[in-house]
Amino acid sequence: MLSISELCVILLYIYLTEINKMNYDIIIIGAGPAGLSFARSLADTNLNILMIEKSSIDQISQPAPDGREIALTHLSVKLMKELGAWSHIAPEVISPIKKAKVLNGTSPYFLNFDNDNSSLEALGYLVPNYQIRKALYEQVKNLENVEILTDVAVTDVQVGSISLSNGNKFEASLIVAADSRFSESRRKMGIAASMHDFSRVAIVSRMEHEKSHNQTAFECFHYGRTLAILPMAGNMSSAVITVSSDIANSILNMEPEQFNLHVQEQFKNRLGSMKLIGKRYSYPLVAVHAKKFVAERFALIGDAAVGMHPVTAHGFNLGLRGQDTLAKEIKAAIAKKKDIGSSIVLAKYDRKHQAITKPLYFGTNKIVELFTNDTLPAKVVRSVTLRFANHFAPIKRMITNKLTEKDQKAYLPFIKL
Repeated sequence: MLSISELCVILLYIYLTEINKMNYDIIIIGAGPAGLSFARSLADTNLNILMIEKSSIDQISQPAPDGREIALTHLSVKLMKELGAWSHIAPEVISPIKKAKVLNGTSPYFLNFDNDNSSLEALGYLVPNYQIRKALYEQVKNLENVEILTDVAVTDVQVGSISLSNGNKFEASLIVAADSRFSESRRKMGIAASMHDFSRVAIVSRMEHEKSHNQTAFECFHYGRTLAILPMAGNMSSAVITVSSDIANSILNMEPEQFNLHVQEQFKNRLGSMKLIGKRYSYPLVAVHAKKFVAERFALIGDAAVGMHPVTAHGFNLGLRGQDTLAKEIKAAIAKKKDIGSSIVLAKYDRKHQAITKPLYFGTNKIVELFTNDTLPAKVVRSVTLRFANHFAPIKRMITNKLTEKDQKAYLPFIKL
């Protein structure tokens, strides 16, 4: 039989344990664009939401420029407006993409996409990544039902609970991971993923140029590398050079004047003289697709679910669409007084998002394989593919319609190669 002192120790231990373990309806791991947009999507619910972010509050409230420019489809702009974030992005940093041209090797021939639909201003819109992140944070920071906990890492994830680096433990009806394509939460919950390391690096920078880009995006599939020139406001473009990892440092370490001439020559002087503005940034190209997007009381969104190769600009657009799909399933469950973390609710999200992402993920990887293959047969196929797409009207019209993503049932965002 326990003594009174022993019983008191046990009760104190239980009490202290419960103090460090708090309950929420939803815990979101990661306060990046996917996590923030998901939290904002649930603002009109009574759900008690906790966001966990390892970065500081300054880093998520005032994100620094990272060189990445996001090509948003019309559907993504619509969702951003519904979230209230679009109004927080200054109009002068939003650049409409009115045309797109795809070039192959040294050939002057190009696949051309024009905005011939008079009801649309553009095919898509280019917006700096850090501006999107800041706008989404502005919409979440004052939500009464959302608490953001920063400067802390998730050390363990189990069914309905997480443990943090500060010793705290939290429980929730549903845990949603938005912690990057290399998600530790995904791994801890036993969800496998298809991962494709392209052994390539994307080097991104801003370039000022002599001639106008006329709001045209260019993708040049050179042999051994690719170069994308994406129109920004004024005579400014985002240059994205994709090369094999072994030569990336030589380009990153070029003197600015040498780099300017390098990009200018690679682009065949189409925009006249070009000048580097600001820093160069590099990102390794690794694509990831989770085998499933859900487990027991657990779901993946954003890059944790699907991390795309940037060649078709699906990344952020898919992440935004995925969180919206999950949020709608949760709201439907609330309306029916159902358990928001039940397998039935999560299975619906998994089925819908898998149907959208799987063909795009594997299709994009095939495109990359073809247009980075420099063997003679591949060069022939590359050329034939572009000419076929350019001259077969129904195919080109279908692609153009999907590029705009004006119809939510059609999904293939603007091609940023």
